[in-house]
Amino acid sequence: MPQSAATGATDANTFPALCTHTHLFPGARCRLQGLPDPHAFAADPWSIGVDLRFSDDAVADAELRTGGPQGPVLTVPPHTTGAGTRIGERAWLVREFTRVGDEVEVKIGGHA
Repeated sequence: MPQSAATGATDANTFPALCTHTHLFPGARCRLQGLPDPHAFAADPWSIGVDLRFSDDAVADAELRTGGPQGPVLTVPPHTTGAGTRIGERAWLVREFTRVGDEVEVKIGGHA
């Protein structure tokens, strides 16, 4: 289900992800849900929109881009944590994709 980089993410290519913390950092993990083929995605991910939901119920509309020279990158726009802390836009390298049942766990690496 690859998409054109020119079109960006669409609702049909946007999936929820539950994050285990209130923010992202190297080593943080999020679980992508609702992917049509989690096994194929974990083996060879494609670009998608991601609705991040953090452990404090804060949300951010992110974008996972693949195929770049650095590998997969998760771009997260500015957002506010549940406690009111503003977090600026960040781009994160994705270190690993692991299928866990019907979900795919995304492990965050360093800043892109």
